[in-house]
Amino acid sequence: MNASSVATDLLPAIQSAESDPLPEAVIEAICQKGCRQVHDDIARLEQNDSVPEARGLSHAQRVRLLAELRAIMAVYEGRRGLE
Repeated sequence: MNASSVATDLLPAIQSAESDPLPEAVIEAICQKGCRQVHDDIARLEQNDSVPEARGLSHAQRVRLLAELRAIMAVYEGRRGLE
């Protein structure tokens, strides 16, 4: 995934964030599970599957959650490449 595709994925998420906010606690809870599990959760969300932390979120919030997780992992993986 390149920076351009991350930006494209985030645009709808940013546009709808004000009308249907995504709880930060959901992102934090998923990220606390570690990289491997975050990747697994991303894959599940990409298949329109659910993850426990996303229960109760609207469709728009789940779309933004997926975009946020992709962006976080892209940054993290970019940093790992610098080490």
